Amino acid sequence: MRVVSTVAAFSAALEAARQGSPTVGLVPTMGALHDGHRSLVSRAVAECDVVAVTIFVNPLQFSEPDDLARYPRTPRRDLQACRDAGADIVFAPTVAEMYPDWPGPTATTVHVAALGEHWEGAVRPGHFDGVATVVAKLFAMAGRCRAYFGEKDFQQLAVVRRMVADLSFPVEVVGCPTVRDADGLALSSRNARLTADQRAAATVLWRALVAGREAVESGQGSVATVQAAMAAVVGAEAHADLDYAAVVDARDLTAVGRLDEAPLRLLVAARFGAVRLIDNCAAECRDRSGPRPGALTGSART
Repeated sequence: MRVVSTVAAFSAALEAARQGSPTVGLVPTMGALHDGHRSLVSRAVAECDVVAVTIFVNPLQFSEPDDLARYPRTPRRDLQACRDAGADIVFAPTVAEMYPDWPGPTATTVHVAALGEHWEGAVRPGHFDGVATVVAKLFAMAGRCRAYFGEKDFQQLAVVRRMVADLSFPVEVVGCPTVRDADGLALSSRNARLTADQRAAATVLWRALVAGREAVESGQGSVATVQAAMAAVVGAEAHADLDYAAVVDARDLTAVGRLDEAPLRLLVAARFGAVRLIDNCAAECRDRSGPRPGALTGSART
């Protein structure tokens, strides 16, 4: 496995890898790798000839300096995880390499209107501009490839898909199922910051989604009752402070008026002390039949 830290070396390595038409898989990460990240690398290895993993804690997507400072960094473990999963190249740049003017402002950024402005975008202003900007840079460096993202960050996946379509990047975006612990908690680098009590309480997110999904599948409720069912589950957990529980159109994350009018995604976000977690799952009203055009593929797995 080759580890590079400069843009020039990364781009050259992937350009050389494409000689003879091999397929290149790209797995962008912010490090602190867990089994969810490993599943992305493993899928890329299974589907591509050459796999590159990027490890970069992107400061542009953090609105609070303390949140950036607290983000876990485990470089040695990350490299070993990449090696074990079969990655061929790891790109681990410094902030100065990615943003030469840092900590000054970045003159050019990418903004995905609408999709990046509600839900997580409303709670964390500028977050998706930071995500879109760094992913656009990585795609420009990598060139033609398949890029693998987890569905746990479903809005991020939607933002990246839209950016790729609008800016004509030669990139196929592959959404991969959420990986969960045995008790249902979605794997996240932020889980490491939870206390024991908060970790036990955090399973309420998956329990809320299951309650919402069951309400949708029953075909008996409305959007309002499904959202209320999810909110009630989170509200019953003393260690959780609900941010939102929503039923949205899976294609563009807009609100829906009825459960049978669109492919659905259930979203939930809550705070556990200083740690904020998000989760989501697909849901389908039993009265809907046939394929659901435009839905992002893959479902959360327990």
